[in-house]
Amino acid sequence: MTETATFLGEFFAKYGSLLWQGTIATLIMTFVSSALAYALGTPLGVLLMLSAPGSLRPNRTLYAILGWIVNIGRSIPFIILMVALIPLSRLIMGTSLGVAGAITPLVFASTPFVARLIENSLAEVPGGVIEAAQSYGASTLQIIWKVLLSEALPSIARSVPITVIAIFGYTAIAGVVGAGGLGDIAVRFGYQRYQTDVMIATIIIMVILIQLIQTLGNVIVHRIDKR
Repeated sequence: MTETATFLGEFFAKYGSLLWQGTIATLIMTFVSSALAYALGTPLGVLLMLSAPGSLRPNRTLYAILGWIVNIGRSIPFIILMVALIPLSRLIMGTSLGVAGAITPLVFASTPFVARLIENSLAEVPGGVIEAAQSYGASTLQIIWKVLLSEALPSIARSVPITVIAIFGYTAIAGVVGAGGLGDIAVRFGYQRYQTDVMIATIIIMVILIQLIQTLGNVIVHRIDKR
């Protein structure tokens, strides 16, 4: 017991600050990218739903174009997308390295995913509810805001932890190519330097963070969904 306590004390004295900084960097990348992905993906998902055949404002051309863009975005492996977007990251963020450099590819990778989740959540709203709103003379904007998004909110809320955890996984990949965070620490120390203890520590931290994100998401969904 004493040996274990001594080992842990020495380990955290040596790597505690590094692991803390990596954890903060990972959380910043995850939550900033998640917020931006929902800010961009939600209106895109609404447009997909509205323009779908048989919907409120069907437009086959627009739906095909948007669907094509979303499908291409979802089909590109993240590590390839990150390398391809290096010039854009430098243009937008001023760098392609570190936390700032990872935000752009993380948002580009997750926005199409969010758009499909939003589209699917809105498509689950019963048609009778929409027809009732139309019978009362509600405008398209009112139907979107007060009916579709309101009724789909529990489903959207359930999708948030899924998205956040997916982006969390992307940050580990981003760490391999210079974004920092826990992924970078795991590669540099666990793989390149064969320090198994650091690798295990990063894995434990990641597992704990994912469990906390999912638990928090479940609590929020439970409070939102009154059905």
